[in-house]
Amino acid sequence: MALILRAGDYVPDEKGGFQSAQGAQELLERALWKLTVRRGSFPFLPELGSRLHLLGRAPAGEREALAGQYVAEALADEDVTVDAVNLTQEGDRGMLTVRLLWHGEALTATVEVSGLG
Repeated sequence: MALILRAGDYVPDEKGGFQSAQGAQELLERALWKLTVRRGSFPFLPELGSRLHLLGRAPAGEREALAGQYVAEALADEDVTVDAVNLTQEGDRGMLTVRLLWHGEALTATVEVSGLG
């Protein structure tokens, strides 16, 4: 069981505690966290996180392919398959939609990516 995070804060429940997730929702919460954490930002866990923050350095035509590579890298230790990655851009911000397959179930994770301008 994992606690649910949104914008860096735990999501409160109606009982004064925090919302938790199980099963597919738990995997999705872990995936979202790993995709938003910058790879290398935890000194004792250098392989944790993604390199999605580097997408702005790549030519626009290569970003979606790189995003797929970075997502697969960030989720390599999870029991999940990256089925599709779609990067849309508006201004210097982008939305990355990732379709995952977990035990035959399709899950979708959406992450904001900045610095694409």
